[in-house]
Amino acid sequence: MNALAWMAWTWPTAIFFITIFAILVGMTVWAIASPETPRVGILRIPTTRGDRLFVALLGSAFICLGWLLWIGPDLWWALAFDAVYALAVFRWV
Repeated sequence: MNALAWMAWTWPTAIFFITIFAILVGMTVWAIASPETPRVGILRIPTTRGDRLFVALLGSAFICLGWLLWIGPDLWWALAFDAVYALAVFRWV
């Protein structure tokens, strides 16, 4: 554990990475269970579930960074906005 001390592992950091890993495993199982063909949404480009996951995660990161810049370090409301944003991405992109 001393070798990883420079990374500042905390419980919130560990939960974040465990959640991302669980999402990736869940998406893999979903893709194996029901393969999909790309669909065209509001971006007018073909996207798969993985593409939409990437867009949702990237957008959520920017939402959190903007929240930290303009609102402050209390990120619970930003997390709520992230969830709504991710649902919208999976629905319409």
